[in-house]
Amino acid sequence: MSEAIKHECGIAMIRLLKPLDYYKEKYGTYFYGLNKLCLLMEKQHNRGQDGAGIASIKLDMSPGYKYISLERSNSATPIKDVFGNVSREIINASKEFPEHENDLQWYKNNVRFCGELLLGHLRYGTFGKNSIESCHPFLRENNWMTRNLVIAGNFNLTNVDALFNVLLGIGQHPKEYSDTVTILEKIGHFLDEENNLLVRKFKEQGYTNRQISPLVAEHLDVMRILKQTCRKWDGGYVMCGLIGHGDAFVIRDPAGIRPCFYYHDDEIAVVTSERPPIQTAFNVPCDDVRELQPGNALIIKKNGTITEEEFTKPVTKKACSFERIYFSRGSDRDIYLERKKLGHLLVPSILKVIDGDMENTVFSFIPNTAETCFLGMIEELTTHCQTVQLKKLLDENKTLTAKEIEEVVKYVPRFDKVAVKDAKLRTFISDDSQRNELAAHVYDITYGVIRPGTDTLVIIDDSIVRGTTMRESILRILDRAGPKKIVVVSSAPQIRYPDCYGIDMARLGKFIAFEAAVELLKEAGKEDLLQKVYREAKEQLELPMSDMVNVVKQIYDLFDYEQISDRIAEKLRPDDMKAELKFIYQTVDSLHEACPGHLGDWYFTGDYPTPGGNKVVNQAYVNYIEGSNERAY
Repeated sequence: MSEAIKHECGIAMIRLLKPLDYYKEKYGTYFYGLNKLCLLMEKQHNRGQDGAGIASIKLDMSPGYKYISLERSNSATPIKDVFGNVSREIINASKEFPEHENDLQWYKNNVRFCGELLLGHLRYGTFGKNSIESCHPFLRENNWMTRNLVIAGNFNLTNVDALFNVLLGIGQHPKEYSDTVTILEKIGHFLDEENNLLVRKFKEQGYTNRQISPLVAEHLDVMRILKQTCRKWDGGYVMCGLIGHGDAFVIRDPAGIRPCFYYHDDEIAVVTSERPPIQTAFNVPCDDVRELQPGNALIIKKNGTITEEEFTKPVTKKACSFERIYFSRGSDRDIYLERKKLGHLLVPSILKVIDGDMENTVFSFIPNTAETCFLGMIEELTTHCQTVQLKKLLDENKTLTAKEIEEVVKYVPRFDKVAVKDAKLRTFISDDSQRNELAAHVYDITYGVIRPGTDTLVIIDDSIVRGTTMRESILRILDRAGPKKIVVVSSAPQIRYPDCYGIDMARLGKFIAFEAAVELLKEAGKEDLLQKVYREAKEQLELPMSDMVNVVKQIYDLFDYEQISDRIAEKLRPDDMKAELKFIYQTVDSLHEACPGHLGDWYFTGDYPTPGGNKVVNQAYVNYIEGSNERAY
């Protein structure tokens, strides 16, 4: 992808269902769960590089011994740091006290993360500072075991202001204004309420305080807590929680915006943001890994009982399509096939632009995530060429000479790796202009592949958001090869609207498609529409959130898809570029055909899956007109 977009975080949760002695005997270590957690997080490092954290709960610990452990890092290598710190403690303990090598209780009493319940998180900081305090998991501590709460999640809520006010209304004083703290305290409040309810119940039955604690742990109704907590949440979320005595839960938003998968057998229960890490870590078939359904909670009780139940009424499923285009690892069986399908579906538009000229066209891709889509494009182009070849060879009205047959079989797509991306380009140059000159060379080209002045270069990318890297780096370096024409193909549709569910695309003025539409409006003498939409957007923001609609759609209504694509090409064309330039975008209909299970397309269509999305897009437009650089949520 030419422009890295910060996006959803990643989660991993493990519950060991056997006593730790079992894993020591079978796998040689009490830290089997910790080792698997590390692997799950490494296999999802694409989901977060701003920070990482892990938490562990030890079951059935005696009073006076620590049973909850946390480790977090916001360094440049957070996963390595987190597990490196913990590993050193384990190694030092084994060296210093070799006599306890097979003493499970000693390890549980003295060494962190020797626990049965583990939670990991990878953070992409889409909002707020990348401080250690922003890294998950978060802990809400209490001296009563069943009131301790650890949470970590992949989420963004659009109505934090309303939820924050609810906390104030019940008398709380949150230490921070953020969706993470708000969620932690909201769940914590109803966890306290559930504890209070059970304590009163058992006191009335004559139990002592000491007898009540294990009874509360046994009878804690996690589903009731979740139903009360999440009634007014608006956003996309997958939230994991651990309760001090050993219950655990994972919840997914009712539209299924954020992804979540799980697997369990008689040894282990595991939850992740993506499916392949579970397959890799535990060597299980794809079909054995289940998707947590929208509006459902996965509840793992301390006694090992595992259930998936509905905690809130699901709505029309709008799973994020960007997960399929770019974010999730392409090693997933379905994602791999869907990305190839995206490439297949672009071919008719490509053939039209190049007028079927295979001899003088080179096909390539922007490294590295566009490669799978490129493979699909090449497959479809090859199929097209074979169809043309067969038709000519079987033409009953003409007997072909050997030379003519040779020309027919030469009708095949030419594909090469033209663009090359340097993994990292570091500089200590302080002057901005010189730094920009160096940054423009993040990409390089394979020299000698393009025939100058003759060949058209078709190059595919995942998506184009702002277009800055495309203009300042990619197009300039590709133009050096001397192609007659460059056709940039996006496997994603035009990104027109902000996201508010976890992707770092919050400001309308940063989208090249929006800039193109505004420019076309002004040229057409329709500049008054900008003010009309501004007034309507402000009116919408006065309404209850459930009544709001997206009025920003009007900005695009006067122009067809190709008009905006052509204007994007004009805006991104470097001044000194010699080649002709054309942009082709995937259509929304084709996106849905390729990814039928992930119809969340609000950043392309403006059709938000929750009322909060309409609030955010209207606020983003107001901010744009008023020149405010504030985020819309």
